[in-house]
Amino acid sequence: MKFISTRGRAPSLSFADTVLTGLASDGGLYVPESLPTFSRDEIADMAGLDYRELAFRIIQPFVGDDLSDDELRGIIERAYENFRHSAVAPLVQTNTSEWILELFHGPTLAFKDFALQFLGQLFDHLLKKRGERVVIMGATSGDTGSAAIEGCRHCDNIDIFILHPHNRVSEVQRRQMTTVLSDNVFNIALEGNFDDCQNMLKASFADQSFLPDGRRLAAVNSINWARIMAQIVYYFYAAVNLGAPAKTVNFSVPTGNFGDIFAGYLARQMGLPIEQLVIATNANDILHRCISANDHSPQPLVHSLSPSMDIMVSSNFERLLFDLYGRDGAAVSELLADRSVPMHLSEAALGKAREVFSSCCVDDRRTVEVIREVYESTGYLLDPHTAIGVEAARKVRRSMSQPMVCLSTAHPAKFPDAVARALPTEQIPLPAHMQGLFEREERMKVLPNDLAQVHDFIATALE
Repeated sequence: MKFISTRGRAPSLSFADTVLTGLASDGGLYVPESLPTFSRDEIADMAGLDYRELAFRIIQPFVGDDLSDDELRGIIERAYENFRHSAVAPLVQTNTSEWILELFHGPTLAFKDFALQFLGQLFDHLLKKRGERVVIMGATSGDTGSAAIEGCRHCDNIDIFILHPHNRVSEVQRRQMTTVLSDNVFNIALEGNFDDCQNMLKASFADQSFLPDGRRLAAVNSINWARIMAQIVYYFYAAVNLGAPAKTVNFSVPTGNFGDIFAGYLARQMGLPIEQLVIATNANDILHRCISANDHSPQPLVHSLSPSMDIMVSSNFERLLFDLYGRDGAAVSELLADRSVPMHLSEAALGKAREVFSSCCVDDRRTVEVIREVYESTGYLLDPHTAIGVEAARKVRRSMSQPMVCLSTAHPAKFPDAVARALPTEQIPLPAHMQGLFEREERMKVLPNDLAQVHDFIATALE
């Protein structure tokens, strides 16, 4: 299988080269030249498979000859061996035809573990095979950083630098990153917001001259195709456990950078019976405004109780635009030529998007109310991001006869401030493997929002 850029001017690459390259040379994102599809019978045969075997079946068609079946199975097994629930991604019912897909049983208590534990193992395997060493540079709004560090901290052929917005992630999120004192791990607290971190990341990939000779950047952000690919798996896992393909199953997804929900869109394209995907946003609602009103205008970023979604420039939306515009790279390039001005989709493209996607914006006040209401009615505790997904699903779902699955993207213990506002008397302890987090030594470098200073820090650390 070959992978092509959403902007149409970069060379096509193999699976392994796509994983190790990240961002395409023309500034676009890599997508498969064509998607594998599964018949109804093949999907029916997935019922009852454990998560690892299902992951193998979904991922194997993408890798081509770059990995043998045994190599891929080994990577998958190692990726999920430290998840704390035997189902890996269990489902919990919270209302009539409403389910929570718990994606927080990995080592860092967030859905990012599904992709980044896999990606870390994949990187290590490919780099050892090639005898290469790379520099991973990533930007995080909270959860990607800790999951990437956990996935790469033991890799012999990787140095990892993670940028997070200074004082704009939760304390648990920050400490999960900054208390990892491995020699190959570097945390940068950038004096800016997540979009500033993400812009710096893209600029660094465009010009890598700051790196020592023989080193190059690799991406762990969801610009890396392998992350999207790994996330497709849990859509199939949830759906077949709720009766697919005989039943249509819909999903509500707390959405910031659009990678998680785009994986659901791809699952649909691959044959999974999904009629509705709900884009659930916080006050940073550019995606909701785009779908509901064709208003994709940038606005000042708001600091919210759901910080992992405090994003205004959703990188993976470009991958959807590529499909909506008939896989025309030139059209996508023109559409994204100036991100500072409002973007308006064509009527045809917007119509295609609305066939699949609904959207809803949920503010902090309502987020807190939903946490409290769901806890009082079911005893189930939501984190603020998941609460937004639940509220959005309840507001805009099209059918009560079809199961609605709300993706639970993080453990509530990661966001104690939001939970305390909803339930002041409830104490949410960290899981046993994270006890002592607040007493551990931290290590990070606070830097201004200045590309040259960040590059100097990286270059000096690599000497």
